[in-house]
Amino acid sequence: MGRMHAPGKGISRSAQPYVRNAPSWLKSLYTADEVKDHVVKLARKGHTPSKIGVILRDSRGISQVKAITGTKVLRILKASGMAPKLPEDLHCLIKKAVAMRKHMEINRNDKDCKFRLILVESRIHRLARYYRQKGVVAPNFKYRSATASALIS
Repeated sequence: MGRMHAPGKGISRSAQPYVRNAPSWLKSLYTADEVKDHVVKLARKGHTPSKIGVILRDSRGISQVKAITGTKVLRILKASGMAPKLPEDLHCLIKKAVAMRKHMEINRNDKDCKFRLILVESRIHRLARYYRQKGVVAPNFKYRSATASALIS
């Protein structure tokens, strides 16, 4: 499948392990409740779900939280009431658009940034429409560039 706003058709990506359950040495080190506690602690510190996964992988050797706990990081956060209000991918795109708008205020003649900002905002609108249909965000959620900085703070 091709990229949305680029000519490439790249398929390079990392592959999930074929074995779905955790190795026995990892199960002997951590229980499901310990891993869930780690996830909630990291969420309290303000980390995003993907960042939590990276931290657990690098510092604890837990390659996949789901293999040990049986539930994904975001579902653990939802169960404990720590889930972010906006989905992470939408939040990152909005953050990128806010940074680009800030750059555009200083550099008015940056035509390339203006073009890329249009592409980023079209991705935001498309993703917001999808999340409205799925019920992840409020049915009246609408991205507006004037109020975008308040969404990500």
